[in-house]
Amino acid sequence: MLKRSLLAAALCLVVAGCGNGARNEVSPSPQNNNGVHTQQTHPRALAETDKGQVAAHLEALAESVPGVNRAHCVIMGNRAVVGIDVDEHLERSRVGTIKYSVAEAFRKDPYGIHALVTADMDLSGRLKEIGADIRRGRPISGFAEEMADIIGRIVPQTPRNTVPPEDVDTPKMPKKM
Repeated sequence: MLKRSLLAAALCLVVAGCGNGARNEVSPSPQNNNGVHTQQTHPRALAETDKGQVAAHLEALAESVPGVNRAHCVIMGNRAVVGIDVDEHLERSRVGTIKYSVAEAFRKDPYGIHALVTADMDLSGRLKEIGADIRRGRPISGFAEEMADIIGRIVPQTPRNTVPPEDVDTPKMPKKM
């Protein structure tokens, strides 16, 4: 029951985080531009391509960065989450530098501009599993299972909430000391 509740809460958070809020931006009046002309610098919309090819492209791009042993990518909408595997003996600052280098490489790539890069070993492994589930044709159930596992690790366990099994060999302690 707790696992289902956590899964439902995680899915609600994911869905709520993906929404776009209303924007109250007002475009400037054409009379106030005083002859200033600008060129649009926002990247053009990319042609719809196979998400598997885009994921493979971003994985290869991340793996081309020195220090990255392996990369795992999952595409969700126009976002990509890329987990990178680095040498486990590297210092935290070096891992941060490698992660920043991957993000720089993605910034220059039209498909990687909206990517999120993580060097967390557990998340990278989970992204690998989600990618494998997507390739097996079970994207939603695979994602839900992995999210339940992630949430299960995040939720703390308190000793007060544990109930030991009844064991006849262990003596019972008095309630009040």
